[in-house]
Amino acid sequence: MKQILKKTTLFVLFLSFTIAPSLFAQETFPVYGISNPNNNLYAFTNAHIFLDYQTEINGTVIIQDRKIIAAGNDISIPPEAQIIDLKGKYIYPSFIDPFSDYGMPEIKKNKEKKYGPQFERKTKGPVAWNDALKPRRLFAEEFSVNDKQADKYRQQGFGTVITHQKDGIIRGISATVLLGNRVENLEVVKSKTALQFSFNKGSSTQDYPGSLMGAIALLRQTYLDAFWYANNTGKKERNIDLEAFIEAQNLPQIFEVNNYQSLLRADKVGDEFQVQYIIKGGGDEYKRIDEIKKTGAALIIPVNFPDAYDVEDPFDAEMVTLSDLKHWELAPFNPVILEKNNIDFAFTADGLKDKTQFLKNVRTAISKGLSKTTALKALTYNPALIIGEDASVGKIAEGFLANLLITSGDIFEDTTIIYENIIAGQRFIYHDINFTDIRGVYDLNINGKIYQLHVEGDLEKPTAKIQIDTTRIKATLELKGNLVTLSFKQNDAFIRLSGKINFNSGIWDGKGVLPDAQWVNWNAIRKQRYSEKSKNRNTAPDTIIPPVFFPNMAYGWDTLPNRQTYLIKNATLWTCEAEGVMKNADLLIQNGKIAQIGYHLEQPEGAVVIDATGKHVTPGIIDEHSHIAISGGVNECTEAITAEVRIGDVINPDDINIYRQLAGGVTAAQLLHGSCNPIGGQSALIKLRWGQSAEAMKIKNADGFIKFALGENVKRANFGDFYTKRYPQTRMGVEQIYYDAFYRAKSYRQTWEKYSSVPPKKRTLNNLPRKDLELETLVEILDKKRFITCHSYQQGEI
Repeated sequence: MKQILKKTTLFVLFLSFTIAPSLFAQETFPVYGISNPNNNLYAFTNAHIFLDYQTEINGTVIIQDRKIIAAGNDISIPPEAQIIDLKGKYIYPSFIDPFSDYGMPEIKKNKEKKYGPQFERKTKGPVAWNDALKPRRLFAEEFSVNDKQADKYRQQGFGTVITHQKDGIIRGISATVLLGNRVENLEVVKSKTALQFSFNKGSSTQDYPGSLMGAIALLRQTYLDAFWYANNTGKKERNIDLEAFIEAQNLPQIFEVNNYQSLLRADKVGDEFQVQYIIKGGGDEYKRIDEIKKTGAALIIPVNFPDAYDVEDPFDAEMVTLSDLKHWELAPFNPVILEKNNIDFAFTADGLKDKTQFLKNVRTAISKGLSKTTALKALTYNPALIIGEDASVGKIAEGFLANLLITSGDIFEDTTIIYENIIAGQRFIYHDINFTDIRGVYDLNINGKIYQLHVEGDLEKPTAKIQIDTTRIKATLELKGNLVTLSFKQNDAFIRLSGKINFNSGIWDGKGVLPDAQWVNWNAIRKQRYSEKSKNRNTAPDTIIPPVFFPNMAYGWDTLPNRQTYLIKNATLWTCEAEGVMKNADLLIQNGKIAQIGYHLEQPEGAVVIDATGKHVTPGIIDEHSHIAISGGVNECTEAITAEVRIGDVINPDDINIYRQLAGGVTAAQLLHGSCNPIGGQSALIKLRWGQSAEAMKIKNADGFIKFALGENVKRANFGDFYTKRYPQTRMGVEQIYYDAFYRAKSYRQTWEKYSSVPPKKRTLNNLPRKDLELETLVEILDKKRFITCHSYQQGEI
């Protein structure tokens, strides 16, 4: 009983500290000098409030310290609260950027001169074998507040970002941080937010991977290694990177790519390992929207829309491709295309050279048809949901962080200004809340003489002109709160006025000095508000989505062709079969295949008839050795054996060479790895289906092939004196590489056969074999499931 009582007493004591935040300091830091507790209590009344992206009310928001304690239209205000009457101004939840490198240290550039290849990692310790794998990194530990950098975000409406250093293939675990300027302990909201990925090895100086397909293979092998490491109780090694990677699997996984093709590649890797990535795209998702939708991935998209090209110089104009022009035309429509296809996305400022263009570009997207509701959702609710913080940020509700934007009006209108960005109760004031738009046309009365005053230009820094008869004279206008000074030159002498702005800028009045030093009274009465004629968008916004080509470049289809039935008549057919050459013959194509050849064939209903009189029809040419349509490098040169890499991972369906090869009669090709190593990567067999996706180009159920090579390239005969480290360096060594590789593959196969021969119930985890993608491929060759295409230089090698 005494023990229970002791526990109860401790609980009550603990509770007394937790329920009285106003009485006790919450920080773990000592007080130096006089304490200055931040326990501000504000009530923002008479506001137009967006509680979330779809709920608007007129009411009050009350914040205390870091949190919202009440929000609604019928709430009582504590008597000790400081009341700020917003007089109809707007309050929004502050924005969230789910992809940032805010507050991160600069990526260290390797200044050492590199002489020859680097096979091993440079990082010391029980870490991953490759320096591009860094899942152990916790970016919360590396974060430091940078007020100058944060202010650029704050002025665009952001209150929270997810940050990490953009370096590596598996980069580490990002942190959720606020954009205030207090100590890091108060700005970090969540220290473990998401595991970050990319296909870019970043600052790693290790040779492998040296290609996009190598990066994909490394990622694929890491997943397999993690499974082995987690399940093999008999393992001998310790690997803190694999441990961190395994532990991070319960976090959101964010994958950065630079274009739609790599978005689909990333999703395909995720599907292999039952991982649904959140994908930070490149802004060109519109190019293959149907395939993007099928991924089911939530997207983070940039708004780094390209500027219009300068085509004044005809030579410069010649360098602008149709692909560039189409992206310039379509990029601002990307968000609305995603919206129309019910794809969830969040906006990011990442990729903008100038962060001050962010809100402007979001407004541009809205002018192209994106709904304001979806835009606000992409700035608040969606990013909060992505990071699992939808119960603390992204809304205005009791218990949420006091992250608020106070604006002059609709945040998505060009004329709207941000008065304040409140971040966890910390107020960042950018304009006086009583700031008014003084622009317009005034009758200026100076000592009984009437002039016309035109105030126009930028809302925050307006300019003034005095109209005398039909002439407008530039005037100097300075504002400080509701105090104004105005001066202009008339008859080579200055008139200087000083006064006060009253009645929401309806009347100005004060004292002035004429050129003869006489003091006079003056006033200005506004008779017309300013209208932004030149800056206003057209009354009919440009919301008609331009056509997307397949691919979105020269010679692309405006609509992908459908299979049809074709009857080719009166042709000279080169059958390449027993029938030989058939003159004046017919050929029937149905469902994409040759259905019949012969003479005077009957025309099926609905068939397209092609009269080929005087023309020849041959089988399409098959290019057995091709290097077209490969993204991110045709070679993975970094090791002597790279059987784990796959050309099929990096097919580029937008390569113009596909179209050119079709023009030359080629209809199918084997896309081969290059010849820089004895055993290269796996081939891809494709049909040149111009306009189709990479996956649609692959020939289904085709046999597997792989590239081998002999001679000069693989022994690096012409690579120079610094490239003598990699074995083999002679033709004899090339032979030994093959022997060693296949001996290892046989041993690997035997290990798995032995393990698999044990009934599943009797298998133990202490001898679980590691799945090795390189050896798996070589076993396929031994088992005659994959075939070799070999490149040689001289007869003796063959």
